[in-house]
Amino acid sequence: MTVTPTLESLAEEQQAIALRRFDYATAWQLGALMQAEAAAQHLPVAIEVTHGETVVFFSLLPGATPDNPDWTRRKRNVALRFHQSSLHMRLLCEKHGWEFAQRFRLPPDDYAASGGGVPLIVEGTGVVGAASVSGLPDVEDHALVAKALRQIRITQGA
Repeated sequence: MTVTPTLESLAEEQQAIALRRFDYATAWQLGALMQAEAAAQHLPVAIEVTHGETVVFFSLLPGATPDNPDWTRRKRNVALRFHQSSLHMRLLCEKHGWEFAQRFRLPPDDYAASGGGVPLIVEGTGVVGAASVSGLPDVEDHALVAKALRQIRITQGA
């Protein structure tokens, strides 16, 4: 079981997993890392990596449901809109007692403040896309993305 991070630890993590560069090859590498990890653990997840809103990598592993791709899309939308992880937005709303869709006047059919959507940030550039996972408890979805981003960061010479 994964411990729920704090808003402060998520802010630190977001800086630590910022990338040096990002292109379609990086998107594919990131997706493949998450897919390999999920397959090795027999995790029933959907994985999506985008450049902006364009899907560059997508994988649906055994046991995932037809709803999981919709969840990855909704989590991605949160990460791209707020430049924060969807877990960060869930915790922020819980802290303030806000109902996410009402507070930000967003349609729940298109936005989900549930962990698993992470903005892809390039140092000196900003948000260039998002990576999202759905199928596990939301903190575990988030952790799968963050772990792969740390690995990519290392390969880029962190």
